[in-house]
Amino acid sequence: MKILFLGDVSNFHNTLAHALRSAGHECVVASMANSWQRIAGDIDISREDGILGTAKFAAKLPFLLAKMCGYDIVHFINPHFLSLKPNKLAQVLAFLKQHNRYLFYSACCTDYDYLSTCHDGSTFRYSDFLLGDKPSPYVESHEWTQHNHWDNPEVVNYHHHFINNMDGIVACLYEYFVSYKNQSIPLAYAGIPIDTDAFKPRYIESEPQKVRFFIGIQRQKTILKGADRLLYAAQRITERYPQLCELAIAESVPFKEYVNLMSSSHVILDQLYSYTPATNALMAMAQGMIAVSGAEPEYYDFIGETTNRPIINVSPLTEDDIYNKLEWIVLNKSQLPALSRASREFVVKHNDSRIVAQKHIDFWNKIITK
Repeated sequence: MKILFLGDVSNFHNTLAHALRSAGHECVVASMANSWQRIAGDIDISREDGILGTAKFAAKLPFLLAKMCGYDIVHFINPHFLSLKPNKLAQVLAFLKQHNRYLFYSACCTDYDYLSTCHDGSTFRYSDFLLGDKPSPYVESHEWTQHNHWDNPEVVNYHHHFINNMDGIVACLYEYFVSYKNQSIPLAYAGIPIDTDAFKPRYIESEPQKVRFFIGIQRQKTILKGADRLLYAAQRITERYPQLCELAIAESVPFKEYVNLMSSSHVILDQLYSYTPATNALMAMAQGMIAVSGAEPEYYDFIGETTNRPIINVSPLTEDDIYNKLEWIVLNKSQLPALSRASREFVVKHNDSRIVAQKHIDFWNKIITK
């Protein structure tokens, strides 16, 4: 098949495209190369800021659209797949629907349906936006005021229009699958693709003298993803046990640099408010690192994993749980070698990019052959 991946985040579509090419498919990735992650693609859909940037983008848009025709499948990373207002996006969407066979959505970012599910007060015990029945730190912060546009009628109407034009949705996380399971659009779960061959295992072969914690900080998402609280707990632990652990911090660095910095650590801290480990945690686990992240029983049950559950699940509902889990790691570092191997095995079984790619292929074929 000939496949266009429109947009990317955390190298998701690039990794998936690589696996699909190995399986004989033709893939093109369009991404915003000027984003802080600097994820390379085959087509640059970046838009510069300011009046001049707007003029340049308007001038190149017809040439971009000409490159986005004639595909069997177009897979969107986000309803807001280009830096355009909803009314313009709707026009581009209509063009893409007319000039390609099937449209699919990779549900892997915050959107209206996910946000609505997080706020219903019953589906999740906690999320990026609600902790029990209380607003999350992000919602209480000024950042929420700056970023919240989901209640804008134009945005809401466009979101529904976008979803209704999809031939199918492929969720990368348990939470996104749950958020779309009541839709009339065909839905599948595939997981986050990790190129496990690209990450050479760096197993923890023996008990380390010092546990090296690692955390990545995105300035725009520090409060949203709970990195502030994870960082605070890690700093408390390293202050209390300076002879037993240390902390490495990577703040808003490009994707490749982030991976290099992560590789020399034992434990990654990531995604406090998630039920599911995301890209950073899974990449670390592929190298034999231990992940402190979301890994609720619902997630393990959902993917059918009953025996190997190596992720250190932390609850955001109490500060003590985060601190206590990190302290357990430091005081039980003799168990890290076993957890290291179990972590790699988990990712190879559930998130290897070839497995995730095959799940996409099976779902696409199911829709196409209807």
